[in-house]
Amino acid sequence: MVEPKSERRSQARIPLRLPVSIRSPQSESVTAYTRDLSMTGIFLYTDSQILEGSDLEIVLMLPPPFSNGSKQWVCCHASVVRVERSAEDPQIGVAANIRSIASLPEIPV
Repeated sequence: MVEPKSERRSQARIPLRLPVSIRSPQSESVTAYTRDLSMTGIFLYTDSQILEGSDLEIVLMLPPPFSNGSKQWVCCHASVVRVERSAEDPQIGVAANIRSIASLPEIPV
């Protein structure tokens, strides 16, 4: 009988589709979108090649449940722990551990 995998996440991920901008040492800044998110991890989809073990800079607007009741632009530094490729889907799934999150200032328009 196969034993189920133990949960390695320190916090539960919340299903949430948000646009994000990602940058890695292998690529220029590209647009992606999240599948789920927690304060310590993220899963996103992108068209760009991202390598397991890469460091990412991710910019996104956190919704109120993650940011003390108001929307907040943040910059996250994360490490890619898994890359998922599918023969049917050209997009690449990327799981990453978030190492740090910094608030970005609002730019008045």
